[in-house]
Amino acid sequence: MTKAKVAVLISGAGTNMAALLYAAKAADCPYELVLVASNNPDAPGLAIAAAEGVPTWSLSHKGMTRDAFDALVDAQLREAGAEFVALAGYMRILSDDFVERWAGRMVNIHPSLLPKYPGLNTHSQAIDAGDRFGGCSVHIVTPGVDEGPVLAQTPVAIVPGDTAETLAERVRFAEHQLYPATLAAFVARERSPDYLLSRVRDLAMALPEADEVTSHGMPCFGIVKGKKFAYFTQDHHGDGKTALLVKISGADEQAALIEMDADRYYRPAYFGDGWIGIRLDLGDTDWDAIGEWLRKSWLAVAPKKLAGLMGVVGEF
Repeated sequence: MTKAKVAVLISGAGTNMAALLYAAKAADCPYELVLVASNNPDAPGLAIAAAEGVPTWSLSHKGMTRDAFDALVDAQLREAGAEFVALAGYMRILSDDFVERWAGRMVNIHPSLLPKYPGLNTHSQAIDAGDRFGGCSVHIVTPGVDEGPVLAQTPVAIVPGDTAETLAERVRFAEHQLYPATLAAFVARERSPDYLLSRVRDLAMALPEADEVTSHGMPCFGIVKGKKFAYFTQDHHGDGKTALLVKISGADEQAALIEMDADRYYRPAYFGDGWIGIRLDLGDTDWDAIGEWLRKSWLAVAPKKLAGLMGVVGEF
């Protein structure tokens, strides 16, 4: 199993980072930690990560603009080969540019049942409001603080006499259970055939007059009463790949693509030189690029009148 590469950002004790790290030691865990980074060089969590053999990086953000510091962090994440970022007690508001660079690939754990109580002082707010439950949420990071889509939550009962401190202690236990499981499910979906097919389907069916049928045992996309422009393959003829097949100009383009990235591109069996296979199960699919491949493949088979209309739409 190829494991997804995750970097963790911390600012302090790193208890949630440690929970992710120890969960990653399991053979069947779908992720591994490739970097623990911090804006606090004295963060205790850095020593834990280093002792466990995880590379670390730290630098104080003091005296730097938010954009400048986030650019340094981004460079470290990419040098480490990170595919996903997990925030674990990272006490910095991230720049919009940084969030955009990691859009859909960065998650955070927050000590409340979002959308209740974003930001700080969550436990005291829940107690003061008379809530029966506090809890924690794992969500995708977006520019708005704690506003991203929630992936999973764990409610934690508020008992008589609870203080913010006693509630926080129990919520922390819940966090350590919730975060590793949610992160594992999140990174694994990037390789899940059902998830990948749904992404391809959304992009393909957004094209004019597209339809979906089954052909050669595979989901296939074409123009209504016309030619096919894409196939979705899963272990086709036992090749072990989950991939998208799209039309290309011919053998020269096919050879150039395979030479450029032989891990991603391949010549699909039984389809000839006019098609290219693009693997979707590598965990780092660029969906904007896949959308463009589908558009070009659609244009290759579309009647001139329909293709002309597509061109007109693209001008606006």
